[in-house]
Amino acid sequence: MGTTGHPHRRAMLTGGLAAAAAAVLSGCARDTVMVKSAGKAAAARPKTTPAPPTASPATAKEALARLLEGNKRWVNGNLQHPDRDPDRRQFVAQTQEPYGVILSCIDSRVPPELLFDTGLGDLYVLRTGAQAVGPVVTGSVEYGPMTTGTPLIVVLGHQRCGAAKAAYDALRDGATLPGNLQAIVEALQPAYKKSLKQRGPDPVDNMIRTQAELTAADLRSNKDLSPLVKKGALAVVSAYYSLDTGRVDILSGAPS
Repeated sequence: MGTTGHPHRRAMLTGGLAAAAAAVLSGCARDTVMVKSAGKAAAARPKTTPAPPTASPATAKEALARLLEGNKRWVNGNLQHPDRDPDRRQFVAQTQEPYGVILSCIDSRVPPELLFDTGLGDLYVLRTGAQAVGPVVTGSVEYGPMTTGTPLIVVLGHQRCGAAKAAYDALRDGATLPGNLQAIVEALQPAYKKSLKQRGPDPVDNMIRTQAELTAADLRSNKDLSPLVKKGALAVVSAYYSLDTGRVDILSGAPS
C-alpha cells in the first residue's frame, strides 16, 4: 500500500534527511571559516628571504676537500643532496661560479654530481669516452678557470672503463673501430704505450689510470692554464673512481 499507511515513517525519514543536511552544511561553513582564517594567518606571516648557500671554496685545496667530503658521504650513504631546490635554482639563475671542473667518462655509472654529492651550480662537467680530449673539449675545460676563476680541474678515470678496454684491445690487435670510435682509440694511444711499460695484474686498469694522469698533465702544461697553475690559482688533479666501492682516489696533482 506504499507509505500512505505509515505517515510517521515518512515524517521520520524527512526529518532525518533534513537533520543530516543541516549537519553537513554546518560542517562546510565551519571548514570554510577555518580555511579562510588559515589563509589570512599565512598571508599575515612575513615572507622570509632564502639564506644563501654555503660559500664556494676559494682555493683549489678547499675545492678538492669539498669534493672529497661529498664523495665520502656517497661512499657511506650519508648524502646531503645540497643545493638542489627551487631556492638554489633562483640563486644561480643569473650567474654562476662553479668551484670545480670535472672531466670524466660517459659511463652511466659515473655521474660526477652524484658521486661528489654536489648541487646545482657547483661544477662544470664534461664527459667523453675515457676522458679523450680534443680542441673543443680542451676549450670547454679552460672555460671555467679562464672566465669564472674556477680553482680546480679533476680528470676522473674509473674502474672497468669500457671505452678504455675497447681502445686497448684495438691497439693490441691492430684493429680499427667503426665510425668515430676510432678517434677515441687514437686519443688513448699515448696512455696505451706508456701502460705497456708498467707492471700489474690488469693492463687495462693501468691504462685507465695512465690516461687520467696524462690528460691532467697535458692540461697542467697547457699554455693558457699553466700560468694559473704556476701562480697557485688553479690545480689540475687526476683521480680514479672505483665502481665497487664508490670511492675517489687522487692519483696526481693534489694541491698542497
